[in-house]
Amino acid sequence: MSSEFETAIDIAVVLAYFGAVMYVGLKFAQKESSLESFALGGRAIPWWAVLASIVAAETSAATFLGTPAEGYKLLNYTFLQLVFGTIIGRVIVAFLFIKPFYELKVFSIYEFLEWRFGKKTRQAASAIFLLTRTLASGTRLYVAAIVLAVGYGIMTGARASHAEQFAMYLGSIILITILTAIYTSMGGIKAVIWTDCIQSTVMITGAVGAIVMLLIEIQRAGQSTVLNQLVNSGQLSLFALGTTPGASLFENLHSVITSEYTIWAALLGMTFTTLATHGTDQDMVQRMLTAPDYKKSRLSLVLSGLADLPIGFIFLTIGILMSIYFQANHDPALPEKTNEVFAYFILKHLPVGLRGLLVAGIFATSMGSLSAALNALATSYTRDWHSPSSDAKDLEGEEAVKVVRKFTYVFAALMILVAASTAYFVIEHPDSRIIPIVLGIFGYTYGSLLGIFLVGLLTKNRGNDIGNLTAMLVGAMTVAIFSGLPEQFFHLMAMKSPLVIPQIAFPFRILVGSATTFACACLFSTPKRP
Repeated sequence: MSSEFETAIDIAVVLAYFGAVMYVGLKFAQKESSLESFALGGRAIPWWAVLASIVAAETSAATFLGTPAEGYKLLNYTFLQLVFGTIIGRVIVAFLFIKPFYELKVFSIYEFLEWRFGKKTRQAASAIFLLTRTLASGTRLYVAAIVLAVGYGIMTGARASHAEQFAMYLGSIILITILTAIYTSMGGIKAVIWTDCIQSTVMITGAVGAIVMLLIEIQRAGQSTVLNQLVNSGQLSLFALGTTPGASLFENLHSVITSEYTIWAALLGMTFTTLATHGTDQDMVQRMLTAPDYKKSRLSLVLSGLADLPIGFIFLTIGILMSIYFQANHDPALPEKTNEVFAYFILKHLPVGLRGLLVAGIFATSMGSLSAALNALATSYTRDWHSPSSDAKDLEGEEAVKVVRKFTYVFAALMILVAASTAYFVIEHPDSRIIPIVLGIFGYTYGSLLGIFLVGLLTKNRGNDIGNLTAMLVGAMTVAIFSGLPEQFFHLMAMKSPLVIPQIAFPFRILVGSATTFACACLFSTPKRP
């Protein structure tokens, strides 16, 4: 079979995926005449479809390429222990957050904060979401273009220059964003959820296929003994304490809070991170609100957490197996960036057909998380900011749908700018890792968001508009200080920092931010209202 024919088959597989997604997405076009139908699917989406949509949203292209990179570099499963914290966090969200949102029949979850505190708190929280989600989703967006940059090197035999890499990144970013924005703006949340079902299937099928091929190639190369040695030696560890026997309490504490992948980061850091990303983020909660009732929504959310375990295991296993594979199959063209290794393996070492499916999987994960983000951003802006003097009926009818569709494209343009900036940064800093970048962004702001929601849900007479705004600012500043921003500022100014402040690892940022915000907001009492 000629290489041209093989390439044609792979391209056909990728085009078939794009065709299926666009068909399903546009199938719902022009059918939405109310914001409840457009943004919440009429609250009639089956729980299993909501589950698939949550999985698709979480498993972005950053996960698809970044998680194997973690396994390839670390050669263990310590990253997977963070999932245990996400499961705990989801259970808490399911039984603390979801029911009040259903009872108040909110479209934007920040409407709850206005009901509990006042309009200023609602709009401050909404603004944090709009900013953070745009940055985080835009940062993820560039990842899908990695496969193009790697493919260029394989076809030409030469590594693309920085300018050529940036051009490929930008072209891919624009194409994916435009296609996703079209079906998202036309079909609303229904298009998002049902295309997510396709994307989840493509992603998981392709990943399992990659593991099968790696095992076959490792067996063929006689490297099975290496894999057995890794398993028997205990090097493929799952849990890490982050402590050192014989060290002092202070030394071990410092080691724990500055380590990314430990059991403490999982049970403490990731539990609070999940409370924020799945309980206070309109992007994630909006799809939960499409289920018929809060009980089915709870079921979808908890099961999505359990699904993260096998999914994380699959992608980490891909990275570990690639490390073993390339030990026996030395490849001088292997990329130096760990983020590009899986993409390189897909394009260079997988058979025809499966290669096309994996490339489609990369685009699927990128489009799945992007479509939901665009829909949530546009919905939140429409409900929380657009025409605040209008009455409720105006904000739920056809005029609101038009506004949501228009701002879907506005936020798509903003994400292109963020993704392009991220691509430029990664090209100039090839040692940067995807996962800490993506997860780290939430840590600076979502702690403040979570702290205020917890005050509203756990107390009845604490917190008010002014106190909440103050607390959110204090929480964000605390995270910034303990994340090393002051040291970075002094470094840029070519000055020596006068203070030595321990820098907490990214899983702990939301924990610190939310605890600080909660404590500060509780100092203020809620005014009595009718």
